[in-house]
Amino acid sequence: MIRDAPTAYTETLDDALGHDEAEWRMRGERGTAPHGIAVVAIDDSGRWIGTMGGFVDAAVGPLLVGVYVTPDYRGSRLGVTDALLAAVETWAGSQGDRLTLHVHQDNARARAAYERRGFGATGHTTPYNLDPSRNELEMIKELVQQ
Repeated sequence: MIRDAPTAYTETLDDALGHDEAEWRMRGERGTAPHGIAVVAIDDSGRWIGTMGGFVDAAVGPLLVGVYVTPDYRGSRLGVTDALLAAVETWAGSQGDRLTLHVHQDNARARAAYERRGFGATGHTTPYNLDPSRNELEMIKELVQQ
C-alpha cells in the first residue's frame, strides 16, 4: 500500500518493511479493540483488494484510518471503496455523530473521492509527519443517526 500511495501513510516503506511479526499482529488486532474497526474487501480468488479502519480519537471522535483500495478496484464502477466506507460509517455512527479523516494535501484523487462521499474540509491542517513542509487536511462527514 505504501509503495503505491506513499503520502497516504505516516511511515516510510523502509520503516514498514522493518517491522517484525509482533508489530503487524498488534496492528491487526486494533480492528477488534473496543471502539475500533477494521474492514477488508477480498476478491473471489482470496486476494485482499481493499482495507479501511477506524478508531475513536479522544479529541475528534471516530477517525477513518488505513484506507487503501488496490488500483484495479478503484473508482465508483466496482463499488469497493463505497462498500468499505459504508461499513466504517455504520460503525462510526455507533460511536459519534461525525466521521473525521486526514488526507495529504497533494492527494487530489482521494480528496475528490471523499468529497463525492459527503466529506467536507474543515480548514484545519496539521503538518505531514514525513515532510512538515506539506500538510494533512482534516475532512469530516456528519453522520445521520438512525
